[in-house]
Amino acid sequence: MFPPLQEGPEEGSAGGKADRQAMIEHEYETVELNINMGPVHPATHGVFRAILTVDGELVVDVEPVIGYMHRGGEKLSENLDYRQGIGIQDRTEYLAQMNAEQAYCMAAERLGGIEVPERAEFIRVMCVELNRCASHFMFLGAYGQDIGTFGTAFTYAFRERERIMDLFEELTGERMMYSYFRVGGVAWDLPHGFERKVQQLLKHIRQGVADFEGLLTENEVFLARTRNVGAISKEKAIDYGLTGPMLRACGIPWDLRKEEPYSIYPRLEFNVPVGEQGDCWDRYKVRLEEIKESVKIVEQCLDMLPAGPIMPERMPRMLRLPAGEVYMRTENPRGEYGIYLVSRGGNKPYRLKIRSACFSNLAGLREMLVGEYVADAVAIIGSLDLVMCEVDR
Repeated sequence: MFPPLQEGPEEGSAGGKADRQAMIEHEYETVELNINMGPVHPATHGVFRAILTVDGELVVDVEPVIGYMHRGGEKLSENLDYRQGIGIQDRTEYLAQMNAEQAYCMAAERLGGIEVPERAEFIRVMCVELNRCASHFMFLGAYGQDIGTFGTAFTYAFRERERIMDLFEELTGERMMYSYFRVGGVAWDLPHGFERKVQQLLKHIRQGVADFEGLLTENEVFLARTRNVGAISKEKAIDYGLTGPMLRACGIPWDLRKEEPYSIYPRLEFNVPVGEQGDCWDRYKVRLEEIKESVKIVEQCLDMLPAGPIMPERMPRMLRLPAGEVYMRTENPRGEYGIYLVSRGGNKPYRLKIRSACFSNLAGLREMLVGEYVADAVAIIGSLDLVMCEVDR
């Protein structure tokens, strides 16, 4: 005879994992089972494998398995000169290429004492903030599809992302792997009429955000799949080294653009969106709000964009940096992206190490997933916004 049905905790109550455990503990015995999620699975957003140990529908343990995408990007960078190494960054962080290029170039500039012209700094910040929007739109669309049959979300996301990529293609000549930043500035100046096109693009981005607000934010199914799911406390988030939207969703307003200002960010006005519960819904909402803040930053850059050169005078054709070491970190769409660079005085790095935001954020997966249902594994893994090439480097 089946045990009587039990009502779950009311929405917003303090129920959660303990109540879910009690709901499935009945008088009959259950056997734990290991199942594979991935490495080829639509919801893992890349070649990622999670070995789930389940008791009925409850996840009691999880073992993340990475390494399927490892291409030796760090070692390749050590065998390329400083200009060639920029292309490796594009392929490591293939959803936020401009952001990765910025961290790499700033590390080399700090080591070499190279001053970037003011106009180039403004162009860089416009590019990285638009790339942040494109990356977050990709997350929003994929996440809407992960959660349920929200095919419209994916269509909305690609519509806005394509508009941004069209603009980047006009600027750089490339569709994805831009290699536009240079140590000391940018490759070339903005094309004629570019500022006007950016202003038009920002209007479309605002409309795209409004579309997602109407489609997902208060959607009953979306709320049921994300509220109080995969929550992590502030203390645990810090212990695991979470950064970016994953950390800010827990209510901690840590943003390197504010806490350790670099480039022209000290001259710009913007807010740092934070969540409250550190659950899947907060991670979604923080990223949505960050798009609005990026639009504000780009608008300010357009208003303040100065004239002048885009590269320092007398930059050598073959860049050779002095011996030394430096660590440069920037606020990328997934969190802290750091470059540790060691030079012995040649035209190539002696050692290059990438601090991946995705790799550190993935460390908290067990804390977020154990005690949740199998069906919630997709929602929780998707909320991490993983880029597996960045994890494996």
